[in-house]
Amino acid sequence: MTIYDTTLRDGTQGTGISFSTLDKLRVAEKLDEFGVHYIEGGWPGSNPKDAAFFEEAAKRKWKNAKITAFGMTRRGKIKVEEDKQVQMLLDANTPAVTIVGKTWPLHVTEVFQVSLEENLAMIADTVAYLKSHGREVLYDAEHFFDSFREDPDYSLKTVKAAVDAGADLVVLCETNGGALPEWVEDVTAKVIKHIGRPVGIHTHNDGGVGVANAMAAVRAGAVQVQGTINGYGERVGNCNLVTVMPNLEFKMGVKLGLDLTRLRELSQFVAEMANVPPDIRAPYVGMAAFTHKGGLHVHAVQKLARTYEHLDPSLVGNERIITISDMSGQSNVLVRAEALGFKLEKGSPDVQRILSEVKRLESEGYEFEASEASFEMLIRKALGQYKPFFEVIEWHTTHRRVARASMNSCEGTVKLNVNGENCYEVDEGDGPVNALDRALRKALRRFYPDINEMALEDYKVRIIDSGSGTAAKTRVLVVSSDGVKTWGTVGVSTNIIDASWEALVDSIEYFLFRRQAKLAA
Repeated sequence: MTIYDTTLRDGTQGTGISFSTLDKLRVAEKLDEFGVHYIEGGWPGSNPKDAAFFEEAAKRKWKNAKITAFGMTRRGKIKVEEDKQVQMLLDANTPAVTIVGKTWPLHVTEVFQVSLEENLAMIADTVAYLKSHGREVLYDAEHFFDSFREDPDYSLKTVKAAVDAGADLVVLCETNGGALPEWVEDVTAKVIKHIGRPVGIHTHNDGGVGVANAMAAVRAGAVQVQGTINGYGERVGNCNLVTVMPNLEFKMGVKLGLDLTRLRELSQFVAEMANVPPDIRAPYVGMAAFTHKGGLHVHAVQKLARTYEHLDPSLVGNERIITISDMSGQSNVLVRAEALGFKLEKGSPDVQRILSEVKRLESEGYEFEASEASFEMLIRKALGQYKPFFEVIEWHTTHRRVARASMNSCEGTVKLNVNGENCYEVDEGDGPVNALDRALRKALRRFYPDINEMALEDYKVRIIDSGSGTAAKTRVLVVSSDGVKTWGTVGVSTNIIDASWEALVDSIEYFLFRRQAKLAA
């Protein structure tokens, strides 16, 4: 069984979902670390971000996943080698390619406006051409379940055309999201029998059964499930991989070869990258998934957890929260601390201090899933392993508008104490955060010249309590890189500049600490 993630393509078609090129690379790296088998990076040639993603992805070594480009069959009435879109799929230089083709006669004749026979040729030609160039080819049969209901004979001809042309896997797409599990299971079994080989399944959640439909197809013999993290996708979304993966592993006994103890971390990370609040009631990974608020439930869970829990929360990286207990959350801290190289003992004063500080900060609006550098600095401070590289005496920023030139300019000023020496620097930038970043680096460069290797890569802002209006708290996520490693830091304040400054300082201190540790090794 393989898991095919299309968060970076199908997921971005969801309302309110957008990733920068850097976001896409960070999400892909996280998915690869998690063990996902295929990562669909986007549609080459459709936009500059996807083109940049594939260019960067080709330079990197991937541990577990096959980076996959997505496109369509050739256009009607032209040769496949003359179709620029098909050529872009090859130019993406990915080991696997997924192409989508029309199954439903309604779409073939009314949308593509080609004959049914030409559509079969379009499928076969494109699959064969990509195979001849050494690509693994997955064929997505769009609208398959709606098509099968109206014209099963032609629907089967389309997937048979892909198989005969050499497709490595045919994926049945429940594109409109309106089918029910019984129909999906029945049709999937018939297709497998007809073509004589397993298939994949791609479902949408318009009827609220995207996950159930994927599981139904697996019962019928499907060997690949396609979906997105957190169910992001067009209209109401795709099959939610965060829900379907543990269902397959723990409920159906299907071995996926994935580290599901990092599932919640993955879900939260992708939500942060998408700048979307996590769903606290999400199955398995939501904050409320294993929360017991009081009364008889708490009493029972404290005696025997499975009385009100269908699964040990640690299996998916979550935690049991009993609101009257001050012990909840230790396992989560231990797992994350161990991943950063810390060895802690459950119940120790060190863990209690870290947990207490995490809870205090999270109550103020901090999130550490995509801010691993801030989390590491928090641990080091709690363990007494933190020594500041500089002391901030003061900082401020000004904004001025040159009316005649229609220009905006921001000036950042910082005053620091470094190794007992005061330094004062001023610099300009495109906005207050950029100005402060430049001034801070300028002040530190004389003491820490390696800081030239570090760059601020991305900057995200989220309003936490929008009901407070202009007094709302702001969470800022800063992403930085030294050309080898990328890390995130977080700041929270009712003042967006304060929050930004906090995240900037954390980011630079993390870089300096890593550099110091490397030199000492």
